[in-house]
Amino acid sequence: MSLKIHKNLVVAVKESLSEIFFENKQADKQIESVLKSDKRWGKRDRNFVAETTYDCLRNIRYFNYIFNKETEFTSETIYGIIAVYLKLKHNEIPDWDFFTNVPSDEEIQNRILETQNLPQIKNSYPDWLYQKAQAELGTIWLKEAEALNQTTNVVIRANTLQTSVDKLQQELANLEIETEKTDLAKDALVLKKRTNLKQLDLYKNGFFEVQDVASQNAANFLRVEPGMTVIDACCGAGGKSLHIAALLQNKGKIVSLDIEAFKLKELEKRAERNKVKIIQSKWIENETVITQLKNTADRLLLDVPCTGLGVLRRNPDTKYKLTLAFLEEIKKTQAYILQTYSQMLKPQGLMVYATCSILPEENSKQIEAFIAKNNNFELVEEKKFFASVQGFDGFYMALIKKKE
Repeated sequence: MSLKIHKNLVVAVKESLSEIFFENKQADKQIESVLKSDKRWGKRDRNFVAETTYDCLRNIRYFNYIFNKETEFTSETIYGIIAVYLKLKHNEIPDWDFFTNVPSDEEIQNRILETQNLPQIKNSYPDWLYQKAQAELGTIWLKEAEALNQTTNVVIRANTLQTSVDKLQQELANLEIETEKTDLAKDALVLKKRTNLKQLDLYKNGFFEVQDVASQNAANFLRVEPGMTVIDACCGAGGKSLHIAALLQNKGKIVSLDIEAFKLKELEKRAERNKVKIIQSKWIENETVITQLKNTADRLLLDVPCTGLGVLRRNPDTKYKLTLAFLEEIKKTQAYILQTYSQMLKPQGLMVYATCSILPEENSKQIEAFIAKNNNFELVEEKKFFASVQGFDGFYMALIKKKE
């Protein structure tokens, strides 16, 4: 159905895409900023800007090819890309000066047909990334490339320190927010429709956190028990630390480490909201912090920096910004963290190495190299998530035991 399109909203989308691609702004932060820029916009206006920006982001190479058969896009072609998107949504293109050289319906259909044999263009991936993923993953990549180009579900985790998943589901239903459970994570609820959860008192009072199903599996995979000492060594803003605290029933100790001090501040705020009392946050100022914690952890979580290929549905701009040089550098970081941080684990302790990537060279190959070099560790189990298989984020985790 054709919608009335407002010029200022199209300009906002164009400016957002330019900032994301050519000024290296983070997509979510840029869109959040733009949505706050004009208080006159209603819900429909904000939805149009956010959805159009994200849809164009996901498919920008595809739309650019349909617009002018180019595989590289420039700031000059962004309005053309938006025009193609609007036409594919069955909208009339207004007669505005920046909408020039818009292809006809026949040209659009012909170019769509051409992309059927060009999957890297159809799914909007750089050639090098598409080829690398295909070489490493084989046939699953064909489905995964498509699945990672779709919108993602909103998933929340019930904070079992304050409620149960059943109670939370009922409380949300009372607010006319419909959810469903999943067998893949016992405390997870999947929203049937997107809504602004952070305005809810249930969120403000710490009854739930927004956390994908794959990510929720990491804490469960650690096999923690109340009273244990757990180190979350790359904790970021602490979503997994909070989950571990709930699994420990607020009994024991969690040492949450990160190299970014500002992320620990955010964790402390979230811990207070979640009624978590057992987290000690510590800034990794230097390697001495790791050495001082040698042989202290019953359980160790290493959710390491990665390419983020498994979460492209949340961060679609990542696939265009990734470089082969970054991949090679991040693999060195992963290997360093595995080798250095693993000393914090006690003998007989368990650790989980996790990434939100789907590339074996960041995942199973890292574990193989680590165990080959350290015969006092053994692989217990691996778990892999693919958007095309489980329907949630792509994720990898390995459970590793330290021998005597």
